[in-house]
Amino acid sequence: MPESIETDRLAPFFANFTLSARVFYSGRLCGISGDHDDNVGHLHVLRRGQLTVIHPDGRSLVIDQPSVLFYPRRGRHRFQTDEQNGAELVCASIEFGAGMLNPLVRTLPDVLVVPLSSVTELAPTTDLLFTEAFSQHPGRQTAVDRLAEYFLILLLRVAMQHHLVEGGVVTGLADPRLSLAIAAIHLHPEHSWSLEELAAAAGMSRARFAAHFRKTVGVTPFEYLADWRIGIAQSLLKRGQSLKIVAPSVGYSSSPALTRVFLQRLGLSPTQWLSRNASALA
Repeated sequence: MPESIETDRLAPFFANFTLSARVFYSGRLCGISGDHDDNVGHLHVLRRGQLTVIHPDGRSLVIDQPSVLFYPRRGRHRFQTDEQNGAELVCASIEFGAGMLNPLVRTLPDVLVVPLSSVTELAPTTDLLFTEAFSQHPGRQTAVDRLAEYFLILLLRVAMQHHLVEGGVVTGLADPRLSLAIAAIHLHPEHSWSLEELAAAAGMSRARFAAHFRKTVGVTPFEYLADWRIGIAQSLLKRGQSLKIVAPSVGYSSSPALTRVFLQRLGLSPTQWLSRNASALA
């Protein structure tokens, strides 16, 4: 079994999936906004006022204190505010391995709502984000975009540290035992992992590890391993590496073996996925 384990539990996601933010609105919103329906995630930071979030199925969510709303995936929604008082907002579109099987994004809830009062670690960056967003300084757009990316990294960190998410890999990474097995998978996707090896990494028996992993993360260890491998394969393919080289680097004996798993997990072959991804970016 590989011995070295990555200690930064979030680092593998940022190393393999590109995070990009684009702030598209900052100001006092009054009345009803247009739909947010891009093929990306969204980060909204409410500093002042009350906000009603309206979803297509008729569900509404009232936010009446300074809060963060994070939609990790595409999720149609619009805002309604008091005509007189409005709401002070910064909004950004978020891509984190867009079009890729990112296990972190995949297992987050449809929307994560976090009151800013509950996570004081975000306060300094929130102040910087709003100061820059409401300024007209040279380089403002680049500055707020990078601040939004940093803000999201902090949000994911506190979600893990404060157990703000129930289930999924964020919960698994917050578990002191499971995080060791997950880190082993992240660090060595090419290794032919057995249940015994992963359980040993977590310091647990086979049966207890398998049950605890599924209950906590929501999938079996080998389902998570397959998703991680496919996500890494997508990243390597996007960089121009051939399927023949990618397959063994993510633990598959041949190109056909990797293709079979691609089809099982995504319903597309690697070639079809690359073509669709290229069309989406065109």
